[in-house]
Amino acid sequence: MNQYVKKARDNALAVLKPDQAQLERGLALHQDSVVCDAYGFSPYCLPANVVDVVREAIDAGATQAEVSQRLLNLQITGKVKDAAALAEFIEVFDDAGVTCIVQNAGEGRNLFESLERMAMFTHICDELPHVVTKAVKVSDIQRAHDQARHSLLFSLNNPIMHQAWDFWQQELYPLEIFHQAGIRIMHLTYNRRNRAGDGCAEPGNAGISDFGIDVVREMNRLGIIVDLAHAGWQTCKDAARVSNQPVVVSHSSCHALCEHVRGKPDDVIQAVVDTGGYIGICAVPPFLGRAGDITSLLDHIDYVVQKWGSSHVAIGTDTLYFLPLPEQVEQMTKPLKSKRSFWSHWPENDPLFAPGAEDDSRVEKGGTLSWTNWPLFTAGLVQRGYGDDDIRAIIGGNVMRVMREVCG
Repeated sequence: MNQYVKKARDNALAVLKPDQAQLERGLALHQDSVVCDAYGFSPYCLPANVVDVVREAIDAGATQAEVSQRLLNLQITGKVKDAAALAEFIEVFDDAGVTCIVQNAGEGRNLFESLERMAMFTHICDELPHVVTKAVKVSDIQRAHDQARHSLLFSLNNPIMHQAWDFWQQELYPLEIFHQAGIRIMHLTYNRRNRAGDGCAEPGNAGISDFGIDVVREMNRLGIIVDLAHAGWQTCKDAARVSNQPVVVSHSSCHALCEHVRGKPDDVIQAVVDTGGYIGICAVPPFLGRAGDITSLLDHIDYVVQKWGSSHVAIGTDTLYFLPLPEQVEQMTKPLKSKRSFWSHWPENDPLFAPGAEDDSRVEKGGTLSWTNWPLFTAGLVQRGYGDDDIRAIIGGNVMRVMREVCG
């Protein structure tokens, strides 16, 4: 266990204070179970030559966007050819004990950018099959667990739309392309309004569009899980009503415990539950409120279980193992001041961007919500009195159930 992982583990244990029996039972149960992060990112592990690669790109005249993309490629795929980075990747993945990550594998802004990002994760699965595999069915995840490997289930942040405004088939065809490429879960909207409906950051909360109804039905037909994590509240309820399969909120929180634009109120959670879906509780401190630590995450899980049962909650961390970049790279890639991003369309002055707001999910800060603390999420559930079957459902079984129903 490297120093960063150990620091985060020690800090979480100091907050939880489980007795020895609770800790041992939790760690053993975690190791034995199929564990699915309902939405997250596989570890970023940089190769030793990252400084040289970034400098060469800059010297060759690369734009800032090109340098950033090159750096992202190194973070995701650099472990393929760098033995030390690969060893770190294996170590922290094993320390987390996560069987499958519902992997952010595409931003969803346009076809090429999304396929480019998917190609990076496909590459590591192709080149490192003894470590991590691509999952498109429940059996792939179970096989990875049985063989002591890990797996990635590809997720897309937004449906791709031609916006030609001509034919239904043209607009929906990219969904089939992405399904064939391995996407098995997709956001309906991402914060802002798109042609499918309103996102969670839109003040209007107008709900799903007529076209959005077609998108949901096409996702049902193809076997793509409808993810409403970034959708507006009315959009969530509308999509749940339209879908003939379970819908999910992969990484969010309970608005009743923390009033945040990314959280979901009870009526939205109820609509999701009515389809047979689940809400994944994230590990992003501002979405959780109060202490914004590991106990807050467990509080949100408790809230869902008490109202809807253990069959309708998961953990979707929305975090990753990611150490700070080398100082030379930080300086070379220091972003220019830019205009507010329309893509994100995040409310101004939101606490997500307050200084230090994410410290408790960052491994280098020793955060109790660090991604590598997954085993302690399980131990925390043991400490709170959950039975083994309930815990297995929360840490992976519910994701597997919905995937089986929708994707096969």
